Amino acid sequence: MLAPTINVPVLEVTGIHKQFPGVRALADAGLRLYPGEVHTLMGQNGAGKSTLIKVLTGVYQPERGSIVLGGVPIAPRSTQDAQTLGISTVYQEVNLCPNLSVAENIFIGRYPRRWGMIDWRRMRQDASALLTRLQVHIDVRQPLGSFPLAIQQMVAIARALGVSARVLILDEPTSSLDEAEVQLLFANLRALREQGMAILFVTHFLEQTYAISDRITVMRNGEREGEYLCGELSRLALVNKMIGAAPDAAEQASTGSQEGHEAGDTFLRTRQMARRGVLAPLDLTLRKGELLGLAGLLGSGRTETARLLFGADKVDSGAIEIDGRARTFATPRDAIAQGIGFCSEDRKHEGAILDLSVRENLILALQARQGLLRAIPLRRQQELARHYVQQLGIKTASIETPIGTLSGGNQQKVLLARWLATEPTLMILDEPTRGIDVRAKQEIMDYVTLLCRKGMSILFISSELPEVLRVSDRIVVMRDRKACGEYWRGELDEATVLHVIAGEGA
Repeated sequence: MLAPTINVPVLEVTGIHKQFPGVRALADAGLRLYPGEVHTLMGQNGAGKSTLIKVLTGVYQPERGSIVLGGVPIAPRSTQDAQTLGISTVYQEVNLCPNLSVAENIFIGRYPRRWGMIDWRRMRQDASALLTRLQVHIDVRQPLGSFPLAIQQMVAIARALGVSARVLILDEPTSSLDEAEVQLLFANLRALREQGMAILFVTHFLEQTYAISDRITVMRNGEREGEYLCGELSRLALVNKMIGAAPDAAEQASTGSQEGHEAGDTFLRTRQMARRGVLAPLDLTLRKGELLGLAGLLGSGRTETARLLFGADKVDSGAIEIDGRARTFATPRDAIAQGIGFCSEDRKHEGAILDLSVRENLILALQARQGLLRAIPLRRQQELARHYVQQLGIKTASIETPIGTLSGGNQQKVLLARWLATEPTLMILDEPTRGIDVRAKQEIMDYVTLLCRKGMSILFISSELPEVLRVSDRIVVMRDRKACGEYWRGELDEATVLHVIAGEGA
C-alpha cells in the first residue's frame, strides 16, 4: 500500500455506498486524486467503476459517503452541477455534433455573447486557445466530423477544460483509437499533468495503464481493493488484484477433470482479421467438434472478435474462411446462413425481448434466417419450444410465459435454445454464464460440452478463468486487442494464464 504523502488530494471520495433494487453497486468505495497526477481506475466488468464515476459526476446520488473537492464537501446533483464545481468528464464515445464546427462543439450550450448575440470571433479565439493548450492546431471553423477520431477526442477534452475543470475524468477514451492516436492523447495528458491537472483515467488496457499512470486504484465487487503507486505494482499483481486470485494460485489451480477429445477438420479460419481501433490482425482457427476458449481481461478483444465473426461489426481488413472458402459477413444474417450462432454477453439489450413469450423469443433466429415471408407455423413453433424447454430443463409455467418473468439462468437457456433451433455448425458463446446461479451455470456448460462432443464447434468467452480452463480443448489468450498466446488443454493453469494476460510470459 501507499506510504503517507504530504500532498493534499484535490478530490477525496470516502465511504461511498450505492444500491439499486437487488444489486449492491458500491460498498465503502473511495478514491483520492492529487493535482499533477494521472490516476488510473482499474477493475473487471461489474467492479463498480462506472457507478463511482456517475456518483462523482452527479448522475447518481449515494446513500452514504462523502466527496471533498479542494477541501470543501460537495454533493453534485447533476452533470451540470459537477461541471460547475470543476469536475469534467469525457466519455468513451465522443458525444458531440459532427455537423457543427469545432468551435461550436467546444462552446455548445455556453456560447460567449455580445449585445445578446453570439460572439463568433471570441468563440473561435477561445476555442483555438483551448486546443493550443492541448498542442492541437486546426481550423476551428471546420465541421468536427471532417477530423479523425483522435482530434475529435481532443475537442471533447478541450470542451471539458473550457469550464475551468480542476478534475478531468476520461472514461475509456482510447477504446476507438489506434496506436498513433493513443500516443497523441497521452502526450496531451502528460502536458495537462505538468500544468497541475488531476486526471482520472479509466481503461482496461494494461499497456496503457503502465504507459501513463502515476497511481492506480483497483476496484473489485463494488469496493476499493487498494491504491498503489504504478511503479510499485507489477502487472501480475495488478491482474491478481482485479480478478481476486489468491497469491498461491499456482498451487490451487487446475485444468479440471474434463477429458480432451479428437476434433475434426478446420471449420473456420481467420487470416489477419482486423478492425481499426478495435482488434489487431488476428489469425484464428476453429475445428469441427472443438471447444475453443478465449481468455483475457475485459477490453482484451474477446467480444470484439466474436462480433466480427458474426457480422455484428464490420471487418476492415483480412479474411474469414468457412470450410476453406472466403466469406464476407456484411450482417449477422450472412453469418447465420453459414451456420453460425451467437449468444451475446448483453442478455438484456442484445438477447431477450422481455415482453415476448418463451416461444416467441426461442424462434426469433430461425425466423430471421427463413425471412419474413416464410413464417414458421404456430404448431412448429410450439413443438420447438416444448422440445428445448424439456431438453435444457427450462423452468417456466408455460411456453407462452413472458421471458422477462423467468430467472436469469432460465432466460439464458432460452437464448441458447434460440440458436440451437437453427442447427448451427458453430456456436459463439460470449459470457453465457454471467450473472446466473451455480447450478444453472453447470447445466448450461454440461449441455454445451455435450454438443461439442457431437460435432458442433464452440467459441467460448468467459471472464471466469477456471471455467475456461475446465471446458476448453484449446485456449487463445488475448491482451490489449491482440492474441498473445495459444495453448492446448493442460498446458496452462490459472496462475500461468494470469502471467500471460499480464504480459509476463507463460
